[in-house]
Amino acid sequence: MREITELVDVPDPAWPWLTDDFASSFTNHTVLAPEPDQCRAALHQLQVTARSPLGAITLNTGGVLVHDGWVRIYGGSGGGPTGLPSLAEVNGFPETTDPGWQPPAGLVVAHDVLGGVFALNGMASEQHGRPGSPGGVVYFSPVSLTWQDMEMGHTGWLTWLLDGGAANLYHDMLWPTWRTEVAALGLRDGISVYPFLWSQEAQEDMAATTRKPAPLNEILGLHATCCDQLGLGEPGELGATGVWAGQPANVPGS
Repeated sequence: MREITELVDVPDPAWPWLTDDFASSFTNHTVLAPEPDQCRAALHQLQVTARSPLGAITLNTGGVLVHDGWVRIYGGSGGGPTGLPSLAEVNGFPETTDPGWQPPAGLVVAHDVLGGVFALNGMASEQHGRPGSPGGVVYFSPVSLTWQDMEMGHTGWLTWLLDGGAANLYHDMLWPTWRTEVAALGLRDGISVYPFLWSQEAQEDMAATTRKPAPLNEILGLHATCCDQLGLGEPGELGATGVWAGQPANVPGS
């Protein structure tokens, strides 16, 4: 296992050019301040260097909010009980660095406010029912309740987000007041929608749905439950963003 200095003190770290990309992006975003010790601990567990964008974001941020906060990219440190979770919390990193630990299916790197999940595939993604190649980005869609291959790696995915990719991906899911509703959310909350996103009613007219803030963990739990009830199979790890009691709560219309 490489020491933290081997991961941090590298030639050509990615952070300077990433900050240039952030500065030149027309996509509204916010880079959250890091807590250095937490970031270094997360990087040590990941065992990637600061030359990679994944390593740079882990080492240098407490997360990044993209597309007016619709997509939340996780960084190396968290914002406490009401702030954005860290990459370590979302993926269940061991409390102390464990050279034998790996996330079972892959690494969750971001969520959107409707409970969509962006993840990097692990080495045996097909064994977990996920499409794409090892290291590729996949997306769990809250509309189809299935994993989709983004056909890009982590670096390409970041570029895609900063170049406006989220606006295209979510075009048919947005409604006139979405920015106001997202701005009012806590960073551990999402938007619960009824009729459910996979229903014909929601897909035909999102503006006519009933929407409420709800803990994102509960929305993810609801998605996993519905995958089972609809015969879609177990979706696997969707990431942990807070304590979930096991029963979806605060569902609009209930």
